[in-house]
Amino acid sequence: MTIARASIDKPILTWIVILICLFGGIWGFLSLGRLEDPAFTIKQAVVVTQYPGASAEEVAEEVSETLEAAIQSMGEVSQITSINRPGVSRIDVEVDDTIRGEELPQIWTALRQEIENVSGALPEGAGTPVVDDGFGDVYGIFYAVTADGFTDAERHELATFLRRELLVVDGVADVAVAGLPDEAIFVEPDLTISAHLGVDPQIIAQALAEADSVADAGAIDGETARTTIQRPEGSDSVSEIAGLSIGVAGEVLNLFDIAQVGRGRQDNPDLIVRFNGSEAFTLGVAGLDNENIVDVGNRVDARLAELAPEIPYGVELQPIYQQHVVVDEASTGFLINLAMSVGIVVLVLGVFMGPRAAIVVGTTLLLTVVGTLLFMALFSIEMERISLGALIIAMGMLVDNAIVVAEGMQVAMAHGRTSRQAADEATGKTQIPLLGATVIGIMAFAGIGLSPDSTGEFLFSLFAVIGISLLLSWILAITVTPLLGHYFFKQGEENADDAYGGMVFRAYGALLRGALRVRWLVVVALIAVTAACYVGFGQVKQQFFPNSNTPLFFVHYTMRQGTPIDVTSERMAMVEGFLAERDEVVDVSSFVGQGATRFLLTYSAERPNPAYGHLIVRTQTLDQIPPLRAALEAFAAENLSDGEFRTERLVFGPGGSSPIEVRFSGSDPQVLRDLADQAISVMENASDDILAPRVDWREQELVLRPNYATDRAQAAGVSRDDVAQIVRFATDGVPAGTYREGERSIPIILRVAPEAGVGVLDQTVVAQDGETLLPLEQVVDGFRVEAQNTLIRRQDRLPTITVGASIPPERTAAEVHSQIRDAVEAMELPFGYRMEWGGEFEASSDANASLGAQLPITALIMVLISVLLFNAIRQPLIIWLLVPMAVNGVAIGLLGTGLPFSFTALLGLLSLSGMLIKNGIVLVEEIDLTRATGKPLREAIVSASVSRLRPVLLAAGTTILGMAPLLGDAFFVSMAVTIMGGLAFASILTLVAAPVFYDIFFSRSERKARASEGTASAA
Repeated sequence: MTIARASIDKPILTWIVILICLFGGIWGFLSLGRLEDPAFTIKQAVVVTQYPGASAEEVAEEVSETLEAAIQSMGEVSQITSINRPGVSRIDVEVDDTIRGEELPQIWTALRQEIENVSGALPEGAGTPVVDDGFGDVYGIFYAVTADGFTDAERHELATFLRRELLVVDGVADVAVAGLPDEAIFVEPDLTISAHLGVDPQIIAQALAEADSVADAGAIDGETARTTIQRPEGSDSVSEIAGLSIGVAGEVLNLFDIAQVGRGRQDNPDLIVRFNGSEAFTLGVAGLDNENIVDVGNRVDARLAELAPEIPYGVELQPIYQQHVVVDEASTGFLINLAMSVGIVVLVLGVFMGPRAAIVVGTTLLLTVVGTLLFMALFSIEMERISLGALIIAMGMLVDNAIVVAEGMQVAMAHGRTSRQAADEATGKTQIPLLGATVIGIMAFAGIGLSPDSTGEFLFSLFAVIGISLLLSWILAITVTPLLGHYFFKQGEENADDAYGGMVFRAYGALLRGALRVRWLVVVALIAVTAACYVGFGQVKQQFFPNSNTPLFFVHYTMRQGTPIDVTSERMAMVEGFLAERDEVVDVSSFVGQGATRFLLTYSAERPNPAYGHLIVRTQTLDQIPPLRAALEAFAAENLSDGEFRTERLVFGPGGSSPIEVRFSGSDPQVLRDLADQAISVMENASDDILAPRVDWREQELVLRPNYATDRAQAAGVSRDDVAQIVRFATDGVPAGTYREGERSIPIILRVAPEAGVGVLDQTVVAQDGETLLPLEQVVDGFRVEAQNTLIRRQDRLPTITVGASIPPERTAAEVHSQIRDAVEAMELPFGYRMEWGGEFEASSDANASLGAQLPITALIMVLISVLLFNAIRQPLIIWLLVPMAVNGVAIGLLGTGLPFSFTALLGLLSLSGMLIKNGIVLVEEIDLTRATGKPLREAIVSASVSRLRPVLLAAGTTILGMAPLLGDAFFVSMAVTIMGGLAFASILTLVAAPVFYDIFFSRSERKARASEGTASAA
């Protein structure tokens, strides 16, 4: 008894399968985790080390080099990059892509151990390196909080309150706050009075350091208990700090007698945030990895609604990005597309196979989809962009199995077979070929999903969902489809008319006979068309990832290195003002000094830089973005010519780098700068599409350095550190203590009052005797000006400079890269220097290399399956000859629409190959079976091909029309066009090219067989 007959004879088992798929799928859909992107581990940690007073070059040589050498000894590390600025080293450590996420905690522990072991070798004055392995956390629920009219202290209290309340929400992993104003307690001595009284600023600093310090006061042991003694209470208010007593030459002075004490903002904050022009701070909420982000977001919204009465009037929480809303809309959109696709399938089948076949195949398709959702829930595969894409890709292949079985049953029953006989006949011929073709279709994606690196981790759900859905479609096709056919299909008369006697079938048969007669002419035509299409495919624009559906775009503005953050903020305010007058703009979030908190997995924030400004602009619709970008760039060209201004679309993929990048590595910073300047010149001469070329080291800055008078200063006992300290006192101020206010620690800064009008050389420094005050000009011989690199980047322990460039919106990075590649690679490099491409070229090359490493293995498995399926060589060879021709329709479709060949289009091409192979296997198997009945070769080819005409055309038609709803989706449009155009041409290949190839491969053996039969008959 076959499986198909058993499904009819024992319908209770089949109905159990149907109900499990249906209700289990509904449960699965409701319980599935929902994310925007797949759960993905960013295998990167950051090591930050402070080295106050050191130049960028000293930081690189004395701190970064020491730490990098230790980190490099770890075998798991794949790349080390560092950013060295005056006073701070930042090292990014990336581990090998093949390391699994669960191994990372152990690796980060080993990294901390390596850092701790080498910390003792760091120079005196360097701080303790801090390792941050939470670099990749995504805060997808991202708010701007405005509180106009509130004091800075009240803003901090508000942020603390909101963070505390949101952290207790179920499913919330962390809450990040950024952009709060940096406060300080400023102590500004009156220099005239303090000099007259002989009060050294160092004495004031010492008193301030002890004003609110924490120290252990010991304990008293009693007979029955031990009583802890706490320190005396410190000064815990600004007024009490002003009342501090200072002992000078036997006299006691109050601090307010000689200094002004006040509370205010620090002059150069790390970050300034505005929302729609109003000062703000940001609140980012990250969900737990195993939580449904939609549920987490809804809980956060509900908690904020509960807190509304407690939030002071005038405070507003404005959403910058709401991941849960985006994900919910994507899920809803998927359901709509799914319903439309199933509806289209049913409609097409109803027209060409009748309403009964439409119900049978449509029900099987629906059960396959909901059953896939059930298994996704059981295997903890979240519903996100990649898994939804996998379901859409699979739609084109899911319907094939049911159509083949349903069509076979329908035809057999029309000729008088019973439903059981028809089920046996339909599945008996096709179930093994369909299974083999299904496995081959799955294996087409195995190289992606089973890749051991980050690509495999990110795209595993693609392989898993396609594998589940295709296997389930085969199971349901040989169980549920026969049962439904038993219920719905009618049994005809045994001598009924030929099912393939219609006009369309006769016309196709005539066409095929003509093609077989001129088979070599057909082959030449196919080769010519394929060659032309490959040439055309070379003209198709290449794009790694498509633009996002979300109506957001970014603005990046960088002024000259060393520009104060307040100046950058003023320039950004001009841009905000321009955007505020545009009706299409919904909101503008401004970040000055660095990028925003990571609110998307693919978002990479700019590193801290006072000269950098960043905008996140939201429009009403996607169509409004291109003209707005053009208008914005025109405004910047006229009003912001003193900086580098560029706009950037949000893309579905890795971000953070420029579309075009080239790196130069070597030992001499000046040689690297010369190479970078030369590369910019070469790129601009090679292409007019190079926009806003830039160097990531930025410009050199002018630095003032005191000329230390060694003899005089040492005679007076004044060290270089003493000079640096007094200069800092006269400029930025010297940290002298900490003022604690609840959870906050506010620095106390001792400085010269900005309005005092006192020059640096007018300051005094205490001589070695501790009493004599010497003018600073007696221990320094003025200042000298130096041009220094204040931003030095290194990669794998070598100084590395990167030239980046933007491109016009209508161009792709691949197009522009091809224009400049030869010219840049022709540059002569000094000995010991190397050049590497970065940007989108590097990202796509790495991804393609990852895929390429796995494809040979999967291709070999696919070929072996096809060989084992036929137990022969010629039949698989016929099928595989069709695969290269799949590109023909893809080239025509993409060139006709002007769409680029993106990563999603590559997935569509793999899907297309699977469909083409499946159709080829079923057709070739049918020809083999027809020949086995004794029919002559060409008659068997025509008869078998005519019998497969309707399943092939219906499968292609339903898939092509089923992709139509995706033409409005920015992420899937290039994939949809790839499948639609490719499948239309692939149907011709299946119905014409495959029979012609079969005739060519088997005609000789057929003639020999006929000759042998003739000889035997004569004998």
